[in-house]
Amino acid sequence: MTKEKHIPIKDKMIAAMLKLAGERAWEFVDFEDIADEASMALQDAHEYFDDRSDILAAYGRMLDRKMVENVSVSGEESCRETIFDLIMERFDIINEDRAAILSILHGFQGDPKEAILSFPHLGKSMSRTLDAAGIETNGIFGAMKVAGLTGIYLYTLRTWKDDESPDMGSTMATLDKALDKAEMLWNSLPIK
Repeated sequence: MTKEKHIPIKDKMIAAMLKLAGERAWEFVDFEDIADEASMALQDAHEYFDDRSDILAAYGRMLDRKMVENVSVSGEESCRETIFDLIMERFDIINEDRAAILSILHGFQGDPKEAILSFPHLGKSMSRTLDAAGIETNGIFGAMKVAGLTGIYLYTLRTWKDDESPDMGSTMATLDKALDKAEMLWNSLPIK
């Protein structure tokens, strides 16, 4: 008899959310559907998450963890190269659930409130990305770096949405150019 693998409840809820979002439009996926898909009673699911935005935030933290685990930061590469590798790894991970992520992003267009509620979590993810690359994120200049990387990520995400190539060549090119421009702008600042 084989022993059933224990999956943490938060992971089950995230997997259920991604499965449903991949099968139908995000606006037709509610918290109760996700709990049902995860085989959880609604009141039990609420012990872990308040709503589907809360599950999205947990998914973002999972992405951050996987991204950092999958990219070896040796210190031999420049900070810019490390950021490039980390962000591309993030795109590799979300590409595994492409249909679900596209559904969620499309849903954000119809519900800007949900996008706004998710924005601080994205900022935290970009801060973790900079931290993983060894870049200081404290103070006003740290906040500028986080805001800049958040903008770069969102700009590149627009390309990723239409990039169905196996190597994500267009996504890589967009990210590369955006990082070049940001680096030039940053280096032109009189005080850092």
